[in-house]
Amino acid sequence: MSTNTFPQRVIRGGLIFAAVSCAAIALAPAANAQTPEQNKAAVQEKFDAWSAGTGNPFELLADDARWTIEGNSAASKAYPSKEAFLANVIRPFNARMTVGLKPTVRSITAEDDRVVILFDAQGTARDGKPYVNTYAWFFTLRSGSVVEASAFFDSIAFNDLWSRVEPGQ
Repeated sequence: MSTNTFPQRVIRGGLIFAAVSCAAIALAPAANAQTPEQNKAAVQEKFDAWSAGTGNPFELLADDARWTIEGNSAASKAYPSKEAFLANVIRPFNARMTVGLKPTVRSITAEDDRVVILFDAQGTARDGKPYVNTYAWFFTLRSGSVVEASAFFDSIAFNDLWSRVEPGQ
């Protein structure tokens, strides 16, 4: 015969229910989680808009997104936020161009919360010379926004543009 009284059984049962509920919540996918296909489609949409001149993939960045330019280019380092990246890389880059970059996507691959984009891009610098480069970007997405990015590209082509052409107004 059990010596547990009714209140003790209720409390113990409640604690077990709470523990099981917490475990189920921890193991369940996040309500805002996107599938790899949804992440890929969101990135593809922004690259299509960029190519058409009606948008860009930076619209996907969360405000606190960390963007790292890998390698040894003049801009290689980790940028701790969307604004830091845009202010220190994208705006000065665009200010060096008379015809902005137009991407041609080679491939977009998605797995779990990661999307990898391999693309070529070309534009015209303020000095009239073409800028051509190939990029590989690795995105980590949460709830449809990029929270982390790593970028690889030809640093020789980038450094040439960065040092040769002064940003315009």
